[in-house]
Amino acid sequence: MRIALGADHAGFPMKDTVRGVIEGLGHEVLDCGTGSTEPVDFPDIVRDTCGPVLDGRADRAVLVCGTGQGAVMAANKLPGIRCGLAHEPYSAHQAVEHDDANAIAMGAWLVPHALVPDILREFLAAVFDDDEDTRRRVAKLNALD
Repeated sequence: MRIALGADHAGFPMKDTVRGVIEGLGHEVLDCGTGSTEPVDFPDIVRDTCGPVLDGRADRAVLVCGTGQGAVMAANKLPGIRCGLAHEPYSAHQAVEHDDANAIAMGAWLVPHALVPDILREFLAAVFDDDEDTRRRVAKLNALD
């Protein structure tokens, strides 16, 4: 898969770790910024990172900010993006399997670096559980837009 990766200044210190894990799992990374700890506005990074998912240049997006909260809120305002907050592996998997997520947000200040490989492996390996119940629930999520 091709994964769009974006981090704001607070997430930047964890960005190389995330990139290494994604590439180590055999996926291609599309770097969407930022390139330093100089302050940037997370909504801009989220827009730039989710854009490739929306236009088909990437399959999924991984967003990293300080807590993950700002990134998940911004991402979920973009029509066509469904972003989960993933600070541990189970939520990363369930966001895709049950909620058809195409993006996750992680908090660099909160996620132990030792969990990053498990979180990303679960997110990237997960497949939407395309059964009647999940399709109905996701349709209801879409109707909220």
